[in-house]
Amino acid sequence: MDLHYEVAGSGQPVILLHSGGADLRDWTFIAPLLAKHYMVVSYDGRGAGKSPDPTGDVNCVEDLKALLDHLQIHKAVLVGHSMGGQVATDFSLEYPEYVSALIVIAPALTGFDYSADFLDYMNNINAVAPNVEKMMEVSQSAASYRVVQASPHKELVDEMLRHHIKRTFQWPGFELIWPAPPAVKRLNELVVNTLFIIGTEELLDNLRVADYFRKETNARIVDISGADHMVPLTHSEDLYRHITEFLED
Repeated sequence: MDLHYEVAGSGQPVILLHSGGADLRDWTFIAPLLAKHYMVVSYDGRGAGKSPDPTGDVNCVEDLKALLDHLQIHKAVLVGHSMGGQVATDFSLEYPEYVSALIVIAPALTGFDYSADFLDYMNNINAVAPNVEKMMEVSQSAASYRVVQASPHKELVDEMLRHHIKRTFQWPGFELIWPAPPAVKRLNELVVNTLFIIGTEELLDNLRVADYFRKETNARIVDISGADHMVPLTHSEDLYRHITEFLED
């Protein structure tokens, strides 16, 4: 297993999948809380944190399966944030026998029809490359980061994002490989118990994903008032409470 991972605590396995542009430090505050009751595995996705850069096309779902097989974990709770939630959702559709419960926090969704405004936002970030500081400025100017940027956790978010952007300049050309058909076309096939958590201070597209989960699944939907996209950092106590209540139920 070439991905970097950390294990803490004992008991039922809980796997933490970080957001894009971040690494396992996304879980700095929540992981120690969960480790009081569970075996918590946090890991850096390929190209993130201390994990190696991509050397070819990347399949995040198969990377997760390889990690679980390496650790001899046959059933686990998946907790995914943003892109980590996208990976966790696709994995739960592809390998439901591995998943005891799914918890997604403001997840992305494969095949989702993102708005022109969101695509413009992403293009604006790329347009100022390779100026790292300008890319960060444009990225963090979105409404979905206003709460964390005004919080004591701004430095950590900036540090993770700066590290991520600098690494991307070293990557070879590659594609992200996802299961087919995409999750947006088979979300109603999700059979694992699911908790969907999202802050109220989010981009409209992320709120639309929440509506899609409401319509297509039996997920329990939780809105965290005053939270933006970085719920695990700014509202870790609220997040911990919702996760443990869900798992106890």
